[in-house]
Amino acid sequence: MGRNLQSGVRLRPVDLARGHGLSTQAIRNYEEAGILPAAGRTPHGYRTYTSLHAGALRAFLALVPGHGHQTATSIMRAVNQDAAEEAFRLIDESHAQLLDDRRTLQAVESALRDLEPTPTPELGAGTEPAAVSGPSGTFIGPLAGKLGIRPATLRKWETAGLVRPRRDPRTGYRVYDEADVRDARLAHQLRRGGYLLEQIAPLIAQVRAAGGLEPLEAALRDWQGRLSARGRAMLTGAAELEAYLRERG
Repeated sequence: MGRNLQSGVRLRPVDLARGHGLSTQAIRNYEEAGILPAAGRTPHGYRTYTSLHAGALRAFLALVPGHGHQTATSIMRAVNQDAAEEAFRLIDESHAQLLDDRRTLQAVESALRDLEPTPTPELGAGTEPAAVSGPSGTFIGPLAGKLGIRPATLRKWETAGLVRPRRDPRTGYRVYDEADVRDARLAHQLRRGGYLLEQIAPLIAQVRAAGGLEPLEAALRDWQGRLSARGRAMLTGAAELEAYLRERG
């Protein structure tokens, strides 16, 4: 590192904390976590910080909205340990995740535009219901396979109210009709988009009550807004991190 950490104006923990609405304990915690470089000490043992520490704090707080607390912490640790390549790798992973989330959103929008039921083969004599669909619906096995999930996941979604398959009166097997398949596909895409089951349930209920997919439009707009906010936050974080890297020398 090309700079003495203790050169320049001396700052107390409270000086760093005050400008960001933090406690002095938070500043000490950040230092112990490796988010900030190690502080200097006065002859009496009090911590002293410099403008470099202030830059590290600004970079970390700017990284959190776009990357999350855990990843932002790992990025700052890597930088402070002179492992910039590791920091860049972590940043790349966050950008890749954001891109994946954008593609998932596009998939959800595609699912909303294309929820036509798929014709299913007739259930033949002696055929296992976990492997084949029936003429008036599909069974849990083929539906789970089509979505790329486990049957246990569909059962969990049923418990949460996301899907409501009927039971075959003769066999007791679950049978998913067109509306159930639609709900399962939407639930699957929304789960991939980061929505919790308790967030998805009211959306599915609104779709059922309204008899259509219009209620999801607001959720998709909100989702798009959150992705855009993350993208902009990553830009802000990158600018502050670059300033900190320059100051480190």
